[in-house]
Amino acid sequence: MGIFDFLSKQFVDVIDWVDEPGTLAIRYPMQDREIQNGAQLTVRSGQTALFFNEGQIADAFLPGLHTLQTGNLPLLTSLMNWDKGFASPFKADVYFYSQKEQTGLKWGTAQPITVRDKEFGPLRVRAFGSYSFRIEDVSAFAVKMMGSLDRLTVGDVEPQLRAAIGTAIASALGGGEIAFIDLAANQSALSEKLKAAVEPAFTQWGLSCTSFFIESLSLPEEVQAMLDKASSMRVVGDLDRFIRFQSAEAIEKAAAQSGGIAGIGAGAAAGIAIGQSMAGGIGGAAPAAAPAAPGEDAYAQIEKLHKLLTIGAITQDEFDAKKAELLSRIR
Repeated sequence: MGIFDFLSKQFVDVIDWVDEPGTLAIRYPMQDREIQNGAQLTVRSGQTALFFNEGQIADAFLPGLHTLQTGNLPLLTSLMNWDKGFASPFKADVYFYSQKEQTGLKWGTAQPITVRDKEFGPLRVRAFGSYSFRIEDVSAFAVKMMGSLDRLTVGDVEPQLRAAIGTAIASALGGGEIAFIDLAANQSALSEKLKAAVEPAFTQWGLSCTSFFIESLSLPEEVQAMLDKASSMRVVGDLDRFIRFQSAEAIEKAAAQSGGIAGIGAGAAAGIAIGQSMAGGIGGAAPAAAPAAPGEDAYAQIEKLHKLLTIGAITQDEFDAKKAELLSRIR
């Protein structure tokens, strides 16, 4: 037999409940709901006990050891007219509520949320994270969530909480007051903003959202690819400066490999030739005079172009076109 099994017609003189992981509230099981006058009620830390009479909330007990008598059951005494004669045992429903914080819960947008971004226009955003909550207003929770159930767990209320979170997030982000890039860059501030948006929905059920965190904020893959492409194009827009930087590196390497004053001079001359040729070719200027070793210079330029292709600074088509042009110069 379990801890809450009782012999038939046994009167209850000891009432207590040990919290169970994931359980928010229980109706204390009693045979015929008959409680002995002077029974001992133990309410543990983080709990609240409510007495009900025919579905109506009567008396509440906070943590501590309580002896159940007419003196500490004023509302129940009034409802049962005990002032005209106390009856023992008496009947009542006793509910225990755990007010401990329920942590490690996950939330996420089932479908992407469409937001109007200041910089990119309409965007479909996905978000995922974690949150925690606790029962704050026991009376409101008892009426709106627990009702006459025998037991209510976190798993029972999670779907409803996640739906409320999704609605609150859609409303909070839909205005497009902050650009997506700024939102993603400051997830801590966004978490606080969304926590404030979620809180009213939790409050109506007697709950408090004790923490709310965003762990991931992302765009659909195709949109992200377009943003990456736009970033690459911005790099291509400053390609001449990049080429000059690469040429300077080539000069330094050539000088180090050749050694001595002569090596430095030869490396510098080679670097200048590379820089002039590449800047003129990619920038659209008229090609410079043919160098002494056109094949060698063309291959060097192709190598540089391949590096640009690797980092995404130019496209495959741009690389292929320039490569064909350079190879055509080799006689």
